[in-house]
Amino acid sequence: MLGLPMPEIIVFLSAVLIHLVAAIVGILQLLAGGRKYKRFLSPLVSVAVALEVVILIFRAVALKAIPLTGLFESMIVLTIVFGLIYLFFSIAIGQVWFGSVMAWVILTMIVMAGIVAKPAAEPDAIAATPWAIAHGIAMILGGASITFATASAFLSLLGSRKLKRKEVMQVLGKVPNIEKLERMNLLGVKAGFVLLTIGLISGLGLASMLGTGPTKSGMIQSRSSTWVAWLADGKVVSIIVAWILLGIILVSNRMLLLKGKMRAYLTVVAFVLVLFAILGVTILGATQHDFTR
Repeated sequence: MLGLPMPEIIVFLSAVLIHLVAAIVGILQLLAGGRKYKRFLSPLVSVAVALEVVILIFRAVALKAIPLTGLFESMIVLTIVFGLIYLFFSIAIGQVWFGSVMAWVILTMIVMAGIVAKPAAEPDAIAATPWAIAHGIAMILGGASITFATASAFLSLLGSRKLKRKEVMQVLGKVPNIEKLERMNLLGVKAGFVLLTIGLISGLGLASMLGTGPTKSGMIQSRSSTWVAWLADGKVVSIIVAWILLGIILVSNRMLLLKGKMRAYLTVVAFVLVLFAILGVTILGATQHDFTR
């Protein structure tokens, strides 16, 4: 992160600080009598989102392109999407646990963005193609949908556990009812499955159209070898496994073979796979899925 231009460092650290304050507010509003802090959460998230938009503007000016080519830019976009999801759903969901969980999810994502932060790199020619833009947007929104589904699953499991222990007062008015959380979880799973499907198809189309795999070697390959190289990439493998798991969840739910609790656990597993695809394989160097030169 220290390699970023100074304006980006200042704006990014300001956004991290505001998200940290929002996360602390999220804890305070869970405490006895802490509901009075709730009114501060939405303004804090709004300001942080605005700062993240400024970072993207800096990147767009530097790249002279849509800032979706690098992992750092994608993580910032993902964090913005989470912030907008919270601001939108907080209108209908007033319980404090929802805001607290989302505040910590957003803080975690922006901290991880800082871990992979790099200066703006010139985008490869493929980054300007419609396939690449569709692929990037679909994967970012798909990741956001799965994260939203996971947050709902976590709250559902938490509420069920508290009720089982007869700790009703700890969830009453703080956590949305279990039925609503299960609907939110299923909505996120459906959206994530559709968006990951679009992302995978557009990724195959991207590889097929250009005749190169997700590498920066510039070597021309046959279409079949390109698809094999693309499908064997560590990041793609993780996403495909997550996509299959989401499909299993939806089919099993449709056949009434899956209870809400088990769907919540499987959603968490899918989220871990997506998180590993976003950060794990990149940090371990198990992917060449990069659209920068």
